[in-house]
Amino acid sequence: MIPANETFAGTFPFAPHFTEAPGFRMHYVDEGPRDGEVILCLHGEPTWGYLFRHLISTLSRTHRVVVPDHMGFGKSETPEGRSYWLQDHIANLEAFVLALGLMDITLVMHDFGGPVGMGLAARHPERVGRIISANGPTPFGQPDSMERGVANAAVSPWFQWILKAEADGTLEPVLNNLGYNILSTLKLNGFENNAIITDTWLEAYGTPFATAAECLGALGWAKGFATGAHQFEVPDASAERIIRGNPAIAIWGEADRTLHAEHFLPLFSALFPSAPIERLLGVSHYCFEDAPETISDLIADFLRRS
Repeated sequence: MIPANETFAGTFPFAPHFTEAPGFRMHYVDEGPRDGEVILCLHGEPTWGYLFRHLISTLSRTHRVVVPDHMGFGKSETPEGRSYWLQDHIANLEAFVLALGLMDITLVMHDFGGPVGMGLAARHPERVGRIISANGPTPFGQPDSMERGVANAAVSPWFQWILKAEADGTLEPVLNNLGYNILSTLKLNGFENNAIITDTWLEAYGTPFATAAECLGALGWAKGFATGAHQFEVPDASAERIIRGNPAIAIWGEADRTLHAEHFLPLFSALFPSAPIERLLGVSHYCFEDAPETISDLIADFLRRS
């Protein structure tokens, strides 16, 4: 686990906060005016709140920006004896949001933060005011969700590797050493801007996975896909009606080879047929690393307009 006050050479200068509400020590950033509208940023695999560092700095001038690290990621605890499936992360986020009393939430979702955030929206639609999908899928009971996921997996190097590694017994050995092969894992999922690779950057993403015991979160997300253990939250009719009525925007790096736009943007459009979609050329899966200023501007503009 990363030491609470670690700032990685000042690149993550935000005060650490912790809650035990989900049954483990969960870290979060809470920046900006307490009475401001809440922006809740949800990371995916194998990142943490560090992914949103530029967005936090930009939006916290006007909004309350809350960025939790999922169980087993970043500065959050990686408890033994817990399962790390999608439904566990949804339950953890639910406990977190209720403990902080967050309302009128704008969800900013990347990677598996998408299904986690949409799971929260299904359980507590009255707490969610806006949806921002940034290379983050938005499964919400659409009849073709599973079919699209399967089609995407067939052309995604990351998901193909997971299935092969689970079959031949190398999934645990590789992901249990994620601290050492963090660059190859991030590169397999995809970013285009190699200028971001510095010792500090590698340290920020590698440190959470220093030992096998600290890799349970990253391993759980991959293994849950390979074994079908992840359970997607399905909204009831009331939740679907409420969420469909909310302002939404999709921002998608076109070069994402892990989550292909052709498979996942239709899920978004099925929910929000009139919502804008910003497709970013030359931007890959980790869009917040490839185009932080562009995305910050798009989100700030969307917040102003909605």
